[in-house]
Amino acid sequence: MRKLIAAAFVVVAVALSAPLAYAVQPDEVMSDPAKEARARELSRELRCMVCQNQSIDDSDATLAKDLRLLVRERIAAGDSNKQVLDYLVARYGEFVLLKPRFETHTLVLWLVPPLVLLGGGLGLWMHIRRRGPTATITADTPVPLSADEQARLQRLLVEDDQKA
Repeated sequence: MRKLIAAAFVVVAVALSAPLAYAVQPDEVMSDPAKEARARELSRELRCMVCQNQSIDDSDATLAKDLRLLVRERIAAGDSNKQVLDYLVARYGEFVLLKPRFETHTLVLWLVPPLVLLGGGLGLWMHIRRRGPTATITADTPVPLSADEQARLQRLLVEDDQKA
């Protein structure tokens, strides 16, 4: 049991420390700390096209490195954060964003989850309402005996009186 707990502890510790180990290499870091902070912020918003559920900031893939360098090039050229994102979306499509923009063609992505949750809650509420109130039996609620139980009780009482 102790080995299992120790193994679970190691797994949790590794999982919690994984976000601290970024994939950005020292040769990619910009000399201006403000621009580097912008590049890191943008890198966390962009999806690695190879890993697909990782940001390019966390990914070790070659394409992710190329995208990180491209982001830094655009920032060095004087582009704003919006211009950098627009450039990458124009080049790679909306899929490159980890959090898609709220626009008409992405409405389904944003509206389906709350609608499904609302529909599930409504369905659960209707199901509970349709079932009606249920009678709860507590220790204080008297339960009538059946005819067989009453006859058995009478026999036991008569036997008890005879023994006494």
